[in-house]
Amino acid sequence: MNEEEIAEILEKEDEEFRSLCQEHKKLDNQLLEINKKIHLSPEEEVEKKMIQKEKLYKKDKMAELIRGHERQAVMKNDL
Repeated sequence: MNEEEIAEILEKEDEEFRSLCQEHKKLDNQLLEINKKIHLSPEEEVEKKMIQKEKLYKKDKMAELIRGHERQAVMKNDL
């Protein structure tokens, strides 16, 4: 089972993963809006960096949940 398949399963079955996905998509949309601007004020630059960091944190957390699911699957197969 690959990561995309696991992500689909987790999105259906795991509330934390589903919430992280929704937040990640929301942050992605916010970045798209900011990136539409030709020039950013210093405040907007700071906001953009904060959104990017938060988005990366969410993605890392989702990857961690996927790895945990993979480990559980391997352990079940070893039994």
